[in-house]
Amino acid sequence: KFELSLNLNKKFAVAVSGGPDSLALAYLSKIYAQKKKLDIKYFVVDHKLRDGSTKEAQKVKKILKKHHIKIDILQWRGKKPSSNIQSKAREARYSLLTKKCKTLGIKDILIGHHLDDLFENFILRMLRGSGLRGLVSFEGKTNNNQINIYRPLMNIEKKDLIYLTKKIF
Repeated sequence: KFELSLNLNKKFAVAVSGGPDSLALAYLSKIYAQKKKLDIKYFVVDHKLRDGSTKEAQKVKKILKKHHIKIDILQWRGKKPSSNIQSKAREARYSLLTKKCKTLGIKDILIGHHLDDLFENFILRMLRGSGLRGLVSFEGKTNNNQINIYRPLMNIEKKDLIYLTKKIF
C-alpha cells in the first residue's frame, strides 16, 4: 500500500515526530528510497514548547540511528505563542520543514498522517460545525510554499502502523 501510494523518483524528505505512525513512515520510506536508489533526508521538529521537548527529539534521533537512519533536528526559535498554540506550532513546523527542503533542493516531504487521522479530523470538524468545504480535511498530496506534502499512509490504519513500529523498533 505504501509503495503504491508514492511515485517519487528524486530525493525527498520525511518528517518524523517519534510516534508510531511517523516511525513506521521512516522505516517504510527508507525501504522505498533504497529500492529506488533515492537520496532521503529525515527531520524532527523541536518546537521548544514544553520542557523536555529537546530530549524527546534526541530520543527520536537515537531510536532511528539504531536502524541507520540519520535525522536532523530542526528547532523553532523565537517567541512562542500563548494562544492558538497547536495551529501556530503546525505553521512553524511546516515553515521549518519547507525552508530546510528548499535549502537542500528537495521538493517533496512525506508526513505520517494515516487513515485514522483522516476520520478523527473529519469528526472534529463536523462537531465544530464546519461546512461541507471544511469537512474535507487533508488530501494525499498538497502543496505548501512550493513544496509537495505527501501523506502516503492515508490508506493504512493506525493499528497496522503500531504493529510495524513494535516489530521494527
